[in-house]
Amino acid sequence: MSVPTVVVHRDADVLAKAVAARIITRLVDVQSAQGSASLVLTGGSVGIATLAAIRDTPARDAVDWRRLDVWWGDERFLPSGHPERNETGARQALLDHVDVDPSRVHVMVGPDSGLSAEESADAYAVELAKAARPEDHGPAPAFDVMLLGMGPDAHVASLFPGMPALYDTRPVVAVHGAPKPPPTRISLTLPTIQGSREVWVVAAGEEKSGAVRLALSESGPVQVPAAGARARRRTLFLLDRAAAGKIPPGLGRIASP
Repeated sequence: MSVPTVVVHRDADVLAKAVAARIITRLVDVQSAQGSASLVLTGGSVGIATLAAIRDTPARDAVDWRRLDVWWGDERFLPSGHPERNETGARQALLDHVDVDPSRVHVMVGPDSGLSAEESADAYAVELAKAARPEDHGPAPAFDVMLLGMGPDAHVASLFPGMPALYDTRPVVAVHGAPKPPPTRISLTLPTIQGSREVWVVAAGEEKSGAVRLALSESGPVQVPAAGARARRRTLFLLDRAAAGKIPPGLGRIASP
């Protein structure tokens, strides 16, 4: 797994815009090299602000949206269109404003599908397997970019400290009893996250600073899930100054004055 690179931006607004620019550049580069690209989305305030920043910049037109596969790292097990679903936020912020191919937007379905949370996770696992190529060496694609938010408890996706999902080797699982609502969720697991080509952990706010410090230390992923958020090729921790406030001096590169 790759060693994280830390980049610190002035505040949450600058962070969202900078991550948006990085995503556009990365997707264009990947599409130029291999024809299509894959992006895993996250929820949360910075995650959605990043998608809105992509929507609002003319540079978004450099991406061939028809040749992009969109996935989610996790989803709240709520009906389609529910305002608390990550999918809903992503559609409102970006996906409804660009020419994505609907067949390449891979949604974790909710209870209105008639499936249980376990069945929804199993269905997503099938979809991941269909998209995986021999060179990915696993049951899920080696995603070009996986965006992950991080909670003050250091959770990523819907992998919360100490919960059974952290031990699970399946590509995607149902999560019950999550410590923040709603309690039932669908989440990619650590092996799927670690199979990505690039993982970008995006965090803003002083309340995240302790979790950031632990995630960049020698902590184990069972108690500090973000410590397991590492990619095959490149791992980035993209932070604002408040979130970076407790990391050792010299670890982060200041990207904006």
